[in-house]
Amino acid sequence: MTDEPDRKNGTNTDERNPDGTFATGNPGKPRGTRNRVTRAVEELLEGQSEAITQKAVELALEGDSTALRLCLERIAPTRKDAPVNFDLPPIKSASDASEVAQAVLQAVSQGDVTPLEGATVMGLIEQYRRVLETTELEKRIAALEASK
Repeated sequence: MTDEPDRKNGTNTDERNPDGTFATGNPGKPRGTRNRVTRAVEELLEGQSEAITQKAVELALEGDSTALRLCLERIAPTRKDAPVNFDLPPIKSASDASEVAQAVLQAVSQGDVTPLEGATVMGLIEQYRRVLETTELEKRIAALEASK
């Protein structure tokens, strides 16, 4: 091995522990510190946001497809998810979850719900089942302790 410092660690290897964490007395950057390049860009653009926005709108109106796409993404961003409407039986106990899961699978197989939406709903059902299961266990434990 050479005496040159590791490129990734630079010359600050003495300020770090062997596991790569900062040594005592060296907390790293203060919380909220922003990147030097980010600060430089913000300084360049300071006070120019209205003019830049107006120019982007003008270019979009003139037919510049990149400016048009940029403006549309800001005005009407692509939707991340949408409400899903289909009937589910009520879940009153952890054992009801299998009945509800069957309803979700049927909705997916009939094309009422996409597989991705079905998987998301199944995840919600599973989380709710766990909550119900924990609640039922708490009640049973409380009843056992009260009977002692």
